[in-house]
Amino acid sequence: MPGDTNSGGDVFGGWVVSQMDIAAGTTATDRAQGRCATIAIEALRFHAPVLVGDLFSVFTDITRTGRTSVTMHVEAWVRRQRTGQRILVTEGDFTFVAISRSGVSRPLPEGMENV
Repeated sequence: MPGDTNSGGDVFGGWVVSQMDIAAGTTATDRAQGRCATIAIEALRFHAPVLVGDLFSVFTDITRTGRTSVTMHVEAWVRRQRTGQRILVTEGDFTFVAISRSGVSRPLPEGMENV
């Protein structure tokens, strides 16, 4: 939306990262079968701007699981409104930790590697 843009008409990078974090959090929650929290975002790269009117999509791929954590590669793509061109706009590696109701880390369920 226009309210999410900078003076150049591009969508704020913070909005893009927040959408990526939401998508990654959904994947982490599914894998952990419960509550998770973001603990790191690494190697975040912005390749192209997101423009008002772009169709914005986020894709996740689990790359590593630990005892309590799950790491995934996250890509944000757009389909340009006027041309239909698909472009990778942002990518990065997000790590989440599974947490209990009290907010402390807990082990991931076994037998669900890279679900």
